[in-house]
Amino acid sequence: MHCLAAFKKTPSKILARMMNTVNSMKPPVVVEQLGAVTTIGINRPEKRNCVNVQTAQLLKDAIVNFENDKESLVAVLYGVGGNFCAGYDLAELAGGGSSCFTHTDSKESGYMGPTHRFVKKPLIAAVSGYAVAGGMELALMCDLRVIEETAIMGVYCRRFGVPLIDGGTVRLTAMVGLSRALDLILTGRSIEAKEAFDWGLANRIVACGTSLGQAVNLAVSLTKFPQACLLADRKSTYNATFCSVLDQLIEYESEHSFPVIQKESVQGATKFVRGIGRHGKTYNLTEKDLPSWEIEENIKHKL
Repeated sequence: MHCLAAFKKTPSKILARMMNTVNSMKPPVVVEQLGAVTTIGINRPEKRNCVNVQTAQLLKDAIVNFENDKESLVAVLYGVGGNFCAGYDLAELAGGGSSCFTHTDSKESGYMGPTHRFVKKPLIAAVSGYAVAGGMELALMCDLRVIEETAIMGVYCRRFGVPLIDGGTVRLTAMVGLSRALDLILTGRSIEAKEAFDWGLANRIVACGTSLGQAVNLAVSLTKFPQACLLADRKSTYNATFCSVLDQLIEYESEHSFPVIQKESVQGATKFVRGIGRHGKTYNLTEKDLPSWEIEENIKHKL
């Protein structure tokens, strides 16, 4: 089923119920398929969706399954019950000691799940309530963050001597710069939606209770583009951010972009000549038949 058609059959009330309904019969991570969009929900609302060892493994598995699913192009990560994620489950850490943090291969996955790896396809965070400590690191792992106007982020683990161990120091600094990153990391203070947006942590601010639906809308909007090109540009952008040598960056961009020109760009240019996607439009991108005289006119005027 086409992704947009699937989404139209999933009204906002159902999406809100997915985010807010507590269902103890379901596992700690719930996965739903909406056409070409996969939603991945942390389902421990009684713990404000804190992640324990089991949940971390299930999150990693869900991300890997999404990456390997050729029919799924974009994923949305959210929290059930009004909070995104309040970090690692400190009750488990207190009971099990540091052995809780020895369950994972740091090269393959993080302590909060898949945070030590580069997710191969776009991932959007739908942030409600608290996204703090390791929960903030999960949000930072995502490409884009749609956050509700009442949401709160912050390095709350500062209070308890729990370090940012899931890429937080790396990703936060890349997003907001050294000075602002140190402000949050050293003080452990809260940052609300408006300030997060001004700093570049949030990509969209939405009304309370709507982040999942809005994030799915955003995900759907990404599925209609040529995917090889989108993924190549995305990967090159990450490379540019986390690599400091200019000539290597330009070479990397060229190496990964040139095959796309052969695969999709020529087809895209042909679509443009045929009148599709003019004036920056990102809708109605499907091919349509034009009379031969119109095609010739377009080519002649280089439209």
